[in-house]
Amino acid sequence: MNPPVTIGSLRLPGSRFLAPVAGYTDRAFRGLCAEQGASLCFTELVSAEALTRKSGAYVSADGKTVHPLLRRGEGEKRCAVQLFGASAETMGRAVRLLAPLKPDLVDLNAGCPVPKVVKHGAGSALMKDSVLLGRILAAMVKASEEALGGVPVSVKMRSGWDAASLNYAECARAAEEAGAAMVTLHPRTRSQGYGGTSDWSLIADLVSRLGIPVCGSGDLNSSEDARAMLETTGCAALMFARGALGNPFIFSDSPPADLARARLEAGLRHLELLAGDIGEKAACLEMRKQFCAYTRGGMGRPGIAGGAAVRDKLVHAQTIAEYRRVIGDWTSRPA
Repeated sequence: MNPPVTIGSLRLPGSRFLAPVAGYTDRAFRGLCAEQGASLCFTELVSAEALTRKSGAYVSADGKTVHPLLRRGEGEKRCAVQLFGASAETMGRAVRLLAPLKPDLVDLNAGCPVPKVVKHGAGSALMKDSVLLGRILAAMVKASEEALGGVPVSVKMRSGWDAASLNYAECARAAEEAGAAMVTLHPRTRSQGYGGTSDWSLIADLVSRLGIPVCGSGDLNSSEDARAMLETTGCAALMFARGALGNPFIFSDSPPADLARARLEAGLRHLELLAGDIGEKAACLEMRKQFCAYTRGGMGRPGIAGGAAVRDKLVHAQTIAEYRRVIGDWTSRPA
């Protein structure tokens, strides 16, 4: 089930999106996911403060200099930029600076639970103040209308700060009134982090309250999960996060028969693409954690045979040739 969805002026052929995951959804990985069928991919969260203070390092006025965080992946026809911050003025300025990139959508992060984001009043800390949340989104919408041709602005949020303050409905209503074209709900509180189980009933409740599309997120680890969320919540779109890491084939209508082999080969392509962006040495170091995702089981899929031994070799690889050798040894092993 992958029905088309319309978000403001943006019409998408499918409703399966790749979530922004810091440290994982770089442009190389987004390109792989788009290739497999993701209709919309979100950049890793980008600091609006950094973007406005060091704009030249992120995107030049002519669009020729673009920070790796903001570059489109190969084959990524549609790309959403996610920003985080706690100031309406700064967020508006940041949106305007995206003009040379021509993003298809701009998203506000109101869900990140990590302390280094929350302590500055950003991420899920915005759930504490629906008025501020609305003010920020209104500034982003205005900036989009003035500088980006009115591309849609959306927000990704949690169900609340903690179990005693489930105010997702209030915050989503403020977002809609501010002009947001879509709300993505990850139905866990900030205090839950990524533990426990996401409460999909909150997504269904939000769908009944809003006149704009609701995108569901949380515990989407397989096509069966995707079908279940669409059927039980009535949401318009799905956002895959941890369930997609190391497995871009989660977006495919026809995943490969030998998924373990395909995941390893995709990881190698990921490494090669990333090396083109940040250099071989840095890419090899960065991909050590990525290959943990490409080889491990869980999240609705089995791990590869002998995964622990393969991971032990991969985390010590220092060149692309070494990665190729380890993966080649595994793929050529006796069945």
